[in-house]
Amino acid sequence: MKFCAIIVVYLSACFIWEAAQGCQSIDQRFKFPNSDVYIRLHRGSKLQYELMKGSKSLQRVTLDNFITSSNLEATSTGNFKLSDGTTTIEFSLIMATNGITHLRVSRNQVLRATQPRDCFALATGYIHWYGGAEQKEHYWPVERQKYTNFSYVPKELGNMGVAERYWLNSEGFFLYVDKTTPLFIDQHAVGYEDQICISALISLPYDQRLETANFSYQLGIAKDAKAAHMYAVKTLLGKPTGYPDERMVQYPVWSTWALYKAEVTDEVVRDFAKQILDNGFKNSQLEIDDDWEDCYGALTFRKNKFPDAKKLTDDLKLLGFRVTLWIHPFINNNCTTIYETAKSSGFLVLDHEGSAHTQWWNSKPNDAAYLDFTKRTVQEWFTKRLKRLQTEDGIDSFKFDAGESSWVPKDPVLQGDAHELPLQITTDYLRTVATLGDMVEVRSAQSTQDLPIFVRIVDKDSEWGWNNGLVTLITSLLQMNLNGYPFVLPDMIGGNGYNERPPTKELFLRWLQANVFMPSLQFSFVPWNFDNETIQISKTFTELHADYTPYIMKLFKRSTESGEPVNAPLWWIAPNDAVAQIIYDEFLLGDDIIAAPVVVEGATKRDIYLPVGHWTDGNTADVYKGPIWLMDYSAPLNTLPYFVRVGFKME
Repeated sequence: MKFCAIIVVYLSACFIWEAAQGCQSIDQRFKFPNSDVYIRLHRGSKLQYELMKGSKSLQRVTLDNFITSSNLEATSTGNFKLSDGTTTIEFSLIMATNGITHLRVSRNQVLRATQPRDCFALATGYIHWYGGAEQKEHYWPVERQKYTNFSYVPKELGNMGVAERYWLNSEGFFLYVDKTTPLFIDQHAVGYEDQICISALISLPYDQRLETANFSYQLGIAKDAKAAHMYAVKTLLGKPTGYPDERMVQYPVWSTWALYKAEVTDEVVRDFAKQILDNGFKNSQLEIDDDWEDCYGALTFRKNKFPDAKKLTDDLKLLGFRVTLWIHPFINNNCTTIYETAKSSGFLVLDHEGSAHTQWWNSKPNDAAYLDFTKRTVQEWFTKRLKRLQTEDGIDSFKFDAGESSWVPKDPVLQGDAHELPLQITTDYLRTVATLGDMVEVRSAQSTQDLPIFVRIVDKDSEWGWNNGLVTLITSLLQMNLNGYPFVLPDMIGGNGYNERPPTKELFLRWLQANVFMPSLQFSFVPWNFDNETIQISKTFTELHADYTPYIMKLFKRSTESGEPVNAPLWWIAPNDAVAQIIYDEFLLGDDIIAAPVVVEGATKRDIYLPVGHWTDGNTADVYKGPIWLMDYSAPLNTLPYFVRVGFKME
């Protein structure tokens, strides 16, 4: 029989080395001071490190491209490192107090043509993951998503308008990848099944001319997911510095887009306003969407469509409307005068060959350019032209489209820290437009959680399911809140009607019901295009939403103070509830209201889960003590299931 001798050496940073002589593997441990979390090194076909708390495994991470003979070494700063002779990985303690352990894991350099990859275990049966990127097929929890060597930047592909580098699991563990890392991810990819892998690669869409790149990420461990997230908000994500306009919360936004698409004119807008008033609906504003410009990028009204824009806006305001306008960051080549002005002034994003050519949904290939918001002169020029629309044409505010980094030319020349490109152009675009007031809405985000504006969910299709349909309205709402964006503007009620598939009456009403306890309502398809029953049901739910405006505004203010979500997942009020952790078709408004809309076609009843607490049924006034399942809850087409905490106060 062989005996494995254990050699323990104590260093100033509590470094423990266990050398199992004659055994099959060598196990090393490192414990930081003031923390009950330690890291254990495992050897096998690939090197792994494991976060441990006592005998409990918190997370195991596989170092995909690292020599397995590497040893832990204490550093003079009280941290520790791994080195394989080429690359060094350092594990640094950032914070260990009040039940939080916060670490940074960083490589000293990533060389060209290398792709170090660290893989985190996903499938453990009872641990679930949240956060990540906005997606068309937006599953929740997010461990069901699939990616293969996927560049992690805000981009058009997959409706990835919000893509913070932040993931959180139900055990109270978070992963945050620093923005200087040229990040690619794999999730359930071939060879990386049941894992989410983060890697750094000097390749497009990042700056491919870097000699070396950073690979740095941060790990947090807390008692539960809520505690971990609130710590991440405080230290990494940030919180809003203000909040959007109250009238946009209370009354619906009416947009021309889904109903009229690009067929907007002075006459169409006036008739749309008349229909809204004639049918007895209130408004926060009327938004004039696509194809109002002389040409794309001109930012001037086309006279044969809008002969007198100022008279139109004045007349609409007399009727009680505010007027907002759809704006984008492109200039099409055929918009000759403004294009040449921007080009000669150096305002366009160029590639390294000197070409500004790009494409968006309103241009042909190589027939448009993108304004370079990484330049202060562009920010000022763009803002000045928008303010002219306000002062001369009477526009109150703007709906800003696009902003994702994928719209720039393929190999762009941008200003700023080369390690933060192309993320910087999204950030700078959003910070530019956010200066235009509290009625602003955008559809992309990047490290802009502090901005006091609405972030709109990217266009949804008029479908029911995971194919960018109604159910994903809820999951996108939850993802955006856990990325640190609580002021969510849901997409058009009923979806956008793309591919000649407008919403049915049933889908329209269920979509409206799902919106009621979200921050705002946005119509384009209209109730009176269906029947009188639809009009009456729609009025009921727009009024119900308006009734809760004081509470929503209270939550907005709370977000500016604490960074807490406005619409959180159900587990937020019961972090250790295993059932609540997997619920995707219910959500919270604050801590006191549970919305459980019907999101299945043809359904007139549904099962509802209520977590711990005493809950009053908003429809029947019955009181339930959670945790409890309500099976086959009756919900005909005129019914939205929702529950209010006993003792709830609106303000």
